[in-house]
Amino acid sequence: MSNFQVNNSFIESIQFLIDNNDNIKLRKSLRDLHYADIAELVNNLTSDQATYLIKLLDTEKTADALPELDEVQREAILENLSAKEIAEEVQELDTDDAADLIAELPEERKERVMSEITDTSHIEDIRELLTYGENSAGGLMAKELVKVEENLSVLKCLNTIKSQAEEITRIHSVYVVDNKNRLKGRLSLKDLLTANSRDKVKDIYIPNVDFANVDQDGEEVAKIMSKYDLEAIPVINNKKELVGRITIDDIVDLIKEEAEKDYQLAAGISTDVEADDTIFELTKARLPWLFLGLIGGLGGVFILQEFEVIMARPELRSLFFYTPLIAAMAGNVGVQSSAIIVQGLANNNLKGSLLSRLLKEVGLSLINGLALAILLIIFGKFINQNFTISLTIAISMMGVIVVAALIGTFTPIILNKRGIDPAIATGPFITTCNDIFGIFLFFYIAKISLGF
Repeated sequence: MSNFQVNNSFIESIQFLIDNNDNIKLRKSLRDLHYADIAELVNNLTSDQATYLIKLLDTEKTADALPELDEVQREAILENLSAKEIAEEVQELDTDDAADLIAELPEERKERVMSEITDTSHIEDIRELLTYGENSAGGLMAKELVKVEENLSVLKCLNTIKSQAEEITRIHSVYVVDNKNRLKGRLSLKDLLTANSRDKVKDIYIPNVDFANVDQDGEEVAKIMSKYDLEAIPVINNKKELVGRITIDDIVDLIKEEAEKDYQLAAGISTDVEADDTIFELTKARLPWLFLGLIGGLGGVFILQEFEVIMARPELRSLFFYTPLIAAMAGNVGVQSSAIIVQGLANNNLKGSLLSRLLKEVGLSLINGLALAILLIIFGKFINQNFTISLTIAISMMGVIVVAALIGTFTPIILNKRGIDPAIATGPFITTCNDIFGIFLFFYIAKISLGF
């Protein structure tokens, strides 16, 4: 179905058919549905309804839908399926999706499911993929690919490609290997079709080919594929042997997961959680950063206590009313600066030396600070505030903005060099640090300027 949408009325009609066990109409309604639409539909059903539907439909249709499901829904469905039923779904999947599905199972069920898989080569490939790290190139790759030996004639090469293509859903590239399965290059379809049938593969293949190592981090692979606009990339082991390939859809899934993780870190959530997780899991993820915020708030209290002498001087009391403004500006500027740096680090386009970055941030902060300081002075004039007080607040805010920008800039760089995800720098970490430092700097500059 083209341009089909899984809307509420369709979902309700399917639920009605499930509740009435009308299998004939169910199969007819879902017969032409794309597996992505099946997944969207299943995500909107109860776990019992979803399981009923998965068991009803052919595995050829449901297998591709399972990897697309929300993790919580998929987990509930797998709990309701027998080891044999899961094995039937797994056998229809490419090895990368099959390995991901099995990896989600409890340890005691993994072996039971794999023992039910009749395709020995398929299960061997799955077992191999399970040995690699989840976000490594090895963990992302699929074993299905088309490869030919460099000494084959063009005619034999075409026959080899045909025989391998029967088992593969989509062919992105044809890879060339030597007699020890070491990656040599790739074949151009145009060169293959226009070559003489007696020519050798080694005479026409393209030797320059981008590749990934099985131990390479998935984000590094994503950068390579993005830089060179690759739809697929071959994966080799430490012996240079061709062991698999990663396609763009795998990389998109990885980027999406990393973006969600970074978004949660920036929001002050320390572990990967879902909206449907238990209260305990959500509390455990949020509480550490809230505790940091509490410590920061208490730090601000102690700083204000050090400058409480201001309250004894009526002409200076207005400084206290600007404390939230200064804290907010420090936090906002820090988050803005850190967000730009984190984005640059993620995209690998952060250029120039630290000194040039320092000068750029100082210049930018001075321009922004000056513009805001002028507005503050105008505001002070409008409310008949003492000009010296207004000028002191304006200068203090400029200093706070410059320092906050520098903290926001260099914190993620330092974290990244120490192997810590710099995304945490865009959340409560930076905000809390800049709130405390901003309040202190504000009153310290005011103390020097006004002499209290």
